[in-house]
Amino acid sequence: MRVEFHVRAAAPISKLARYRTNRVCNGMDSREALVALNMIEHVGPVRVRQLLEHFGEATAILGASRQQLKQARGIGEETAEAIANWEKTIDLAGELKRISEFGCHILIGTDEEYPELLRQIYDPPVVLYVKGRLSAKDKNAVAMVGSRMTTHYGIETARKLAYQLAYVGVTVVSGGARGIDTASHQGALSANGRTIAVLGTGINLVFPPENGELFERIAASGAVITQFPFNRNADKQSFPIRNRIVAGMTLGTVVVEANLTSGALITANMAVEQGRQVFAVPGRIDSPRSKGCHELIKKGAKLCEGAEDILSEFEYLFPASNRPAGASETGMLPALNLSENEQKVYDALMEESNVDEVIRRSGLPSSAVSVALLGLEMKRLVKQLPGKIFVKNR
Repeated sequence: MRVEFHVRAAAPISKLARYRTNRVCNGMDSREALVALNMIEHVGPVRVRQLLEHFGEATAILGASRQQLKQARGIGEETAEAIANWEKTIDLAGELKRISEFGCHILIGTDEEYPELLRQIYDPPVVLYVKGRLSAKDKNAVAMVGSRMTTHYGIETARKLAYQLAYVGVTVVSGGARGIDTASHQGALSANGRTIAVLGTGINLVFPPENGELFERIAASGAVITQFPFNRNADKQSFPIRNRIVAGMTLGTVVVEANLTSGALITANMAVEQGRQVFAVPGRIDSPRSKGCHELIKKGAKLCEGAEDILSEFEYLFPASNRPAGASETGMLPALNLSENEQKVYDALMEESNVDEVIRRSGLPSSAVSVALLGLEMKRLVKQLPGKIFVKNR
């Protein structure tokens, strides 16, 4: 995949800055300049935003002198020194070559493909390295996170929830780590749905090592993304940075299983700070792996016993433009591609039917009926009444 860069017109700058920009950044455009800024230590998303407010263009930042940089709000001596001497520490040409050869591409905040929800947070990433493709469908995304050291219950619950969500068109976002993250990605892939892995390393590093094949499968139908440059190893700082992307690009975060010190709770707290919904799956009262989820529920997270608990919240959170119109709004059934099981379940629904009746009429197992009903609800062909009674939307 070839990386394409597009030039934006630079804002007016002084003659001295223009001379330095032309001399130092000859042939560089804004996208390349942002890649370079993202590689410089002591320069994060907030400082880049402050610098852009001052200089107007990323190339002008790299072409500015140390004294000019210090005039920008929030920029101290150390940061100004790092940017002014960026050519001595940053191999931009090498990074651009690695991007092209690896088969990934770069997104910046002005790109249409850049996640809209992520763009709205306080400190959105300066650049995103993307292997695969982000999609407009990813507006309907849910984060699923939890402990690396998990139980059989946690793994099976994560797979089931991710399968159900992906099956009805929700993109499952997680961090690609061992445990709950891996199970969530696997569940979404099993449903032939979209899933996105957000890495705490450079995009060329596989961590944990056993997930190499999984990352390839994710990239083939969804995306593997990171804000970190090539060859950046994981550390204690990179994971919280990764977690803010997971929470920031999704409408809500589901914590499946976590102890009281789990990094999943950091993701949940970031979701709260960003105004997003938090769900927590309950577990055994004597299991340390469930303590974090129970603590979240005590603090106001929505208790999640199944995908229905998540989808009921998203009926209000999903933008109307992302939902197909129901029959009550158009006077006719929407032209949607139903799976074989969805069609059988839809045909089995009479005036008002409970789940047992639908199972009997459709001849499908209970698990298949539950998944199909979820799909029909998300496609607004069916609605659920109190008492687990289902009716067709007419």
